[in-house]
Amino acid sequence: MKTAVVILNWNGAHLLKQFLPSVITHSPEATVYVIDNASSDGSISYLQQNHPEVNIIQLDRNYGYAGGYNRGLQQIDADIYALVNSDLEVTQNWLQPILQEFKTHPETAIVQPKIKDYKNKQLFEYAGAAGGFLDRFGYPYCDGRILFKVAQDTGQYNRRKEIFWASGACLLVRKTVFDQLQGFDESFFAHQEEIDFCWRAHHQQHKAIYIPQSTVYHLGGASLNNQNPFKTYLNFRNNLLMMLKNLPKPLVVPIIFSRLLLDGLAGIVFMLQGKPKHTWAVVKAHFGFYKRIPQAIKQRPQKPVKNYYNRFSIFLK
Repeated sequence: MKTAVVILNWNGAHLLKQFLPSVITHSPEATVYVIDNASSDGSISYLQQNHPEVNIIQLDRNYGYAGGYNRGLQQIDADIYALVNSDLEVTQNWLQPILQEFKTHPETAIVQPKIKDYKNKQLFEYAGAAGGFLDRFGYPYCDGRILFKVAQDTGQYNRRKEIFWASGACLLVRKTVFDQLQGFDESFFAHQEEIDFCWRAHHQQHKAIYIPQSTVYHLGGASLNNQNPFKTYLNFRNNLLMMLKNLPKPLVVPIIFSRLLLDGLAGIVFMLQGKPKHTWAVVKAHFGFYKRIPQAIKQRPQKPVKNYYNRFSIFLK
């Protein structure tokens, strides 16, 4: 099973210096690639001088997470893509249980390992933790993390399980499935495109699985931290787009209407916290959503899979 570990980079030379060695050392089963989104910080020269064993794919501009991976993966020949953030430390033998899952379970299309906090390795990490789900209002959350609170890993999530979405910080996917879904939705640019991707995989009756026998450590916030209003904009806009594209028809109006109201409350909270730029980001996100409604409606599945409403409801908590 030909495997490629693929890191997307944009002006992250300092992260490559810190984290790439662990990926190279602990991924002997795979070929390592770096897709570069037109970095201007010397990332390419660093790779060429220090890691000639790494394959470099250079793009002509910054296409974001979605577009960068879509374009770069077209140039990679592999059966399994392991999409790894540039601020991720992997551990010894991390790939073995995941590749075994793909070999023995043909229905498994997407896999996420256990993702823990690089700064405090006893804790789960915000972006993925022990696998992703949605609450009844369409907000993403993870086992091991609710809102901004993460749990200590005491072995409570040491069981293989089906999940609704896998984190883009470390997401492994079959090439055949990635191609079938035509990759990530590039209108998202970044943030929540992996949730949309997994949701679309569910439409095709593929499964996403959490494998706790594999552990990685994520720094988090390396590209856009939580203080950046652009991150707020992308998260609010993309979540609405994702729901309009994928929710079962009976749930579209009630959930999205509820979310618009809750987003308005979030904007007020930002203002009370002295963060007017984030309030404005929420407003812009809603207008960005309205602008893309026609496109999102066209992207809804034309023939929902049998019993999709019932299947989807088991992931709502």
